[in-house]
Amino acid sequence: MSIIDQAGSFNLGDRNVKRLGYGAMQLAGPGVFGPPRDHGAALAVLREAVASGVNHIDTSDFYGPHVTNQIIREALHPYRDGLVIVTKVGARRGTDGSWIPAFSRHELTQAVHDNLRYLGLDVLDVVNLRIMFDVHGPAEGSIEAPLTVLADLQRQGLIRHVGLSNATSRQVAEGRGITDIVCVQNQYNLAHRADDPLIDALAREGTAYVPFFPLGGFTPLQSSTLSKVAERLSATPMQVALAWLLHRAPNILLIPGTSSVGHLRENLTAAGLVLPDEAIEDLNRMADIAA
Repeated sequence: MSIIDQAGSFNLGDRNVKRLGYGAMQLAGPGVFGPPRDHGAALAVLREAVASGVNHIDTSDFYGPHVTNQIIREALHPYRDGLVIVTKVGARRGTDGSWIPAFSRHELTQAVHDNLRYLGLDVLDVVNLRIMFDVHGPAEGSIEAPLTVLADLQRQGLIRHVGLSNATSRQVAEGRGITDIVCVQNQYNLAHRADDPLIDALAREGTAYVPFFPLGGFTPLQSSTLSKVAERLSATPMQVALAWLLHRAPNILLIPGTSSVGHLRENLTAAGLVLPDEAIEDLNRMADIAA
């Protein structure tokens, strides 16, 4: 049994995945644009992740663009049985690296076919619609038109399951009227907890919640509370932050990203980290301080 088995598993559609997965975003160049600084290291991280038992990889063809999907294919194809690759559509990259909404039928259809081609797949396990009404966070607006396109592609057999990214509770409800929503992927971590009610609602319904930026993203989590808890447990602050997320709700699936094999191993070790009650109480108060 691998260390990440200690974190358990949860259903992602009709696939059961381990709760500690891997996010491929950092395999692209600076700003998630262009090729990685060290191509060989990127391949090594992916291979180490799968060798360590990871069976849930998160990616998108607009990382790079095309870069992370090409690296995933080079590193792992033909894919191991049981490996679930989740991707996103709904955005494209400008020549300056900017993030641009791409919600038209043509753009979404092209994005699904690009993901299939660059990953070397006949069908995509899960496709998340990245909602781009506000690049920086969830914002209200109807998703009926773009989600209907993905539902059509799902009926054609190109997509198994559909999820939402950067979504509000109202959009999740709207989405369920169009197709089954198997996961919601939003920003969430110890210091950014606006989605607490949504996580609890999804847990009651058996729907996966996948926090992006679980370690703070481009601005890593820094807190004296987090550091003190980590010191008491002889762990790193990032391991504690991941362990707290695993404790937070059983439907949370983690996809911490890194371009370093060493950091990957540290992250995966969080699966076996047990947080005492007093540590959890201290960490829970971080959200109040951040607010």
